[in-house]
Amino acid sequence: MEDVLDLYAEPFDPSHPVVCFDECPVQLVGETRTPAPAAPGRKRRTDYEYRRNGTANLFMLVQPRAGWREVTVTERRTKREFAEQMRRLVDEHFPAAERIRVVLDNLNTHGPAALYEAFAPAMARRLTQRLEFHYTPLHGSWLNMAELELASLARQCLGRRLPDTATLETEVGAWQAPRNAQGATITWRFTVDDARLKLHRLYPA
Repeated sequence: MEDVLDLYAEPFDPSHPVVCFDECPVQLVGETRTPAPAAPGRKRRTDYEYRRNGTANLFMLVQPRAGWREVTVTERRTKREFAEQMRRLVDEHFPAAERIRVVLDNLNTHGPAALYEAFAPAMARRLTQRLEFHYTPLHGSWLNMAELELASLARQCLGRRLPDTATLETEVGAWQAPRNAQGATITWRFTVDDARLKLHRLYPA
């Protein structure tokens, strides 16, 4: 825990960006009957029945201090998809960075081994040399600021029936673009001192 909190407390350094990474599933739900449109004095009406259209996955990358985020919609969330997210982080988003510090949870797909399974050894080595993983503790995923962004996305865009990945991508893009244009940052206030005071029961006696 203190490793992540120390990282958040460091001054902003473009050559060593801190990027939070998380993912979440989204259920795709379609209509069985055409909804009745809204009219003066009447809300839009939707039938209670719905059609399950499977699931999709959202990958969230967010640089809290810089006000940048990217959400990618995928069909799955295997090691290969994770490895591709890390490749894009290195080669496309931060090609000039010396080292990218990535905050993420301990899911079994999140690690250097995933890159070696997805890419040739030389490429995997090149990527891992530019990445520095900082894992949140067990039951401590709330320390990952990407969860805050996913919660905001869910509240503002995912509270209705989304029938397919194309609709989901449209909703995500409409949410992401203005937040990036505004440079919406995250100010993290929970420090190591706070943790030692408020979470003292988690420390050895």
